[in-house]
Amino acid sequence: MNLTQLGFSNERIEQAGEWLAKEYVPGRVALEHKGMYTLLTESGELKGEISGKMRFEASTREDYPAVGDWVMCQVRENEQSATIHSILPRSSKFSRKMAGVTTEEQIIATNIDTVFLVNALNRDFNVRRIERYLLMAWESGANPVLVLSKSDLCEDVEERVREVETVAFGLPIHIISSEKEVGIDELLPYLAEGKTGALLGSSGAGKSTLVNRLYGQEIQKVKEIREGDDKGKHTTTHRELFLMPQGGLLIDTPGMRELQLWNSSEGLSESFQDVENLSELCKFRDCQHVEEPGCAVQESIATGELSNDRYNAYKKLQRELAYLERKNNQRAQQQEKAKWKKITKSMRR
Repeated sequence: MNLTQLGFSNERIEQAGEWLAKEYVPGRVALEHKGMYTLLTESGELKGEISGKMRFEASTREDYPAVGDWVMCQVRENEQSATIHSILPRSSKFSRKMAGVTTEEQIIATNIDTVFLVNALNRDFNVRRIERYLLMAWESGANPVLVLSKSDLCEDVEERVREVETVAFGLPIHIISSEKEVGIDELLPYLAEGKTGALLGSSGAGKSTLVNRLYGQEIQKVKEIREGDDKGKHTTTHRELFLMPQGGLLIDTPGMRELQLWNSSEGLSESFQDVENLSELCKFRDCQHVEEPGCAVQESIATGELSNDRYNAYKKLQRELAYLERKNNQRAQQQEKAKWKKITKSMRR
């Protein structure tokens, strides 16, 4: 494997300069499994684990490698293994809140150039879900692209596209059918040598089948969707980075039925430009958009320019983010206490 194909740019060489001088080797995380990692390096595929120092200094999930990360490591070629000592700065990061009651970040993938938001055009189609994915995609720092899959199962594709356009604001929208092999080639330019794409979407959206079509052979298992509601079963159970024949890289991810937000306040402005632009036209700066006179938001809802569902989705996401911020502040205080407790214990020893 050559590093350029894996995405190791001149910027990465500068970031790794200090480590390269010490003869550490760069590797890209392709797979993560219970604290062990599969790394792609110039020496080929290696098994990796983090160093004891790195583990000791880690305080949050962000301090551990994730799929897509560039890491610097010491290689033991005779064992086909490596010890990871550092993570290079991330150019992008797609995260969500971990499912359940725990307020903790789950990193889905990093260093992505293009996020393919895959949504099936069957009975599982949901514009509100697309809004949430767009919000997370904008926050990640990667470029979002809408992929509407299973077009062969949709009676009115144009109507679905119009619905998506009301929330996508000029983003690329690609209509595909993996079954009929329609529209697949349109996605290949995003996966040029050194570029990384990631497929995100709910179970049954057709991500694994799309990986197989883009790769040119069956490298991911595929399951049938459930009859009755077109919802899918989890085909992919882990995140994995694939080196594509055309030179780029593609990260496949498990389907996410529950997409809880994680630090997406900036993404909210990007995803809901229409609502925020209207807010600036309100008569009062602190307008709550309820019954205030001169409220541009309520006027737009009354005329049908802004749908009530769209505005309610915006308010719901605002409340989620406010709640998450409060929980994160509490968690940060607890982590700071735990950090100093660990340091104090170490100094006593």
